[in-house]
Amino acid sequence: MMDQISNIQVVPCSSSNYLKPFRVHYSQNGTKKSWDFMRTHDSVSVLIFNTTSHCFILVKQFRPAVYMCEWEKHTPQSPEDKVKEGEEKEESEESHGDPPTAAAGVTYELCAGLVDKPDLSLEEIARQEILEECGYDVPVSKLRKITSYRSGVGVTGSKQTMFYAEVSDDNCVGEGGGEPQEGELIEVVKVPLQESMNFAFDESLPKTMGVLFSFMWFHSNMAPKYKISTNV
Repeated sequence: MMDQISNIQVVPCSSSNYLKPFRVHYSQNGTKKSWDFMRTHDSVSVLIFNTTSHCFILVKQFRPAVYMCEWEKHTPQSPEDKVKEGEEKEESEESHGDPPTAAAGVTYELCAGLVDKPDLSLEEIARQEILEECGYDVPVSKLRKITSYRSGVGVTGSKQTMFYAEVSDDNCVGEGGGEPQEGELIEVVKVPLQESMNFAFDESLPKTMGVLFSFMWFHSNMAPKYKISTNV
């Protein structure tokens, strides 16, 4: 169940396996400047299209960072104020009205994962993520690279490589859902092809830019193959 979020505490992050903050000082055209940035892993993402049922396979999960953006609207202090001098406070203290439900932090995303296995290629990492998160066993040779791009350039500048994979019901070997031992709680979502563009631009359904871009890419590049209309 994704909707049971409680005992929220905001604490200082003194160390992390995923994020490392730095400040860089430099000169640009003779002007001294500085910028704070976060060192993070590169990543892969995959647009999955099921050719049996003509639907896209997405994942749905709770994102604490998204939830906290909504949570802060209900508190008189920022997280920085709450953890000043090491003090911890739970979300129920000093709140403005009821805190948001867990749904405020749930987003629709492409199947994706970190590039943190140096012995594997990007395609092999993407294949593992498809199997773990969505339950489809896809040969590496069936992965098509769409493009790579920089994400979060104001803060991280990490690179994400996006792939496209066609699957069928015959490729489905499990339920997916991610790796529970790694804290993952993922729901597999099917978006019918004919409804995909309406889904993409429905602002009531929080989603990543990867979903928007990949759906538009599909309609521009793959629509003729499936003889569909690209009209929203």
